[in-house]
Amino acid sequence: MKCLMSRHTVRETLGTVFQRMSVEAGVIKCKAAVLWEQKQPFSIEEIEVAPPKTKEVRIKILATGICRTDDHVIKGTMVSKFPVIVGHEATGIVESIGEGVTTVQPGDKVIPLFLPQCRECNACRNPDGNLCIRSDITGRGVLADGTTRFTCKGKPVYHFMNTSTFTEYTVVDESSVAKIDDTAPPEKVCLIGCGFSTGYGAAVKTGKVKPGSTCVVFGLGGVGLSVIMGCKSAGASRIIGIDLNKDKFEKAMAVGATECISPKDSTKPISEVLSEMTGNNVGYTFEVIGRLETMIDALASCHMNYGTSVVVGAPPSAKMLTYDPMLLFTGRTWKGCVFGGLKSRDDVPKLVTEFLAKKFDLDQLITHVLPFKKINEGFELLNSGQSIRTVLTF
Repeated sequence: MKCLMSRHTVRETLGTVFQRMSVEAGVIKCKAAVLWEQKQPFSIEEIEVAPPKTKEVRIKILATGICRTDDHVIKGTMVSKFPVIVGHEATGIVESIGEGVTTVQPGDKVIPLFLPQCRECNACRNPDGNLCIRSDITGRGVLADGTTRFTCKGKPVYHFMNTSTFTEYTVVDESSVAKIDDTAPPEKVCLIGCGFSTGYGAAVKTGKVKPGSTCVVFGLGGVGLSVIMGCKSAGASRIIGIDLNKDKFEKAMAVGATECISPKDSTKPISEVLSEMTGNNVGYTFEVIGRLETMIDALASCHMNYGTSVVVGAPPSAKMLTYDPMLLFTGRTWKGCVFGGLKSRDDVPKLVTEFLAKKFDLDQLITHVLPFKKINEGFELLNSGQSIRTVLTF
């Protein structure tokens, strides 16, 4: 005799199971992709994940995206302690909670947040701020109490950007998790944890693109495509994509670019090319690569008086930028943003709801879906330029 259970009943059952586990929470042994040192492949190891402490949440990861930022740790261009579990773009289910947690409960579907929102610091309380004081962009590698919840072969393993999602289970601070709609597909909405939100928010929140404007996007990777989607959503009438790799043009046009060009196609500076193309009317430019030279090109390419240029791509560490101050003196606005300027716990659930309402299509950004054990293959796809976003499933 078959037993038919509704989605609601299944959710209630999951919640009951996880609530019981929350009370009885102990150490969990599971698989994780550990980076033992720089410039080495991931090693799939059995690790121990300690139970959540006060104001912490333990999450069972369902799907996680491979982001260029994770690769920066491998290559040594981003500071991190080792051994470490990286990964910061994911969807999961709350397995257990520590004392004092009030915003999520066992069984909730959630997105871990590399950019916390404590709702208490100056940045969180300011309507224009989002860089929470609890953010770990300096590679501390520990949770709020200064310790790690991961061990492997008797050694402590460090956290990454408050999240660490390349593991079957992780522990995060309550300020680094957002409850989302239970019907959201994990292998798609995980992108809202980083790549999509960073690009989309850069256009609609940081840049504040106006209807009818002309926008230029430098770099047509996953985040660049998300910027294009944001510009389109904001009502831009002309969106020009720029990349050295013309193979990326078709996808850029599919998500909303009106035309694409390569800097290689002209001997003139790209700012001059764009001025001639648009009648000197570029309102917004977005640098989504993280190269110092391209940041200057993007600044020079927006209108000298009323143009706005937004730095979206993470700049290389320990590098200084030299530019002509006249580029700003004439009236340009130069801005940067982390996570697209979005307030993570407030805005991530809203974006998931908008996705479910079909306001944007994340399928355009996902080129590969692989089982978690093939994580090294996923990074090979990233570094060879074959993927936009690879999603790992558990």
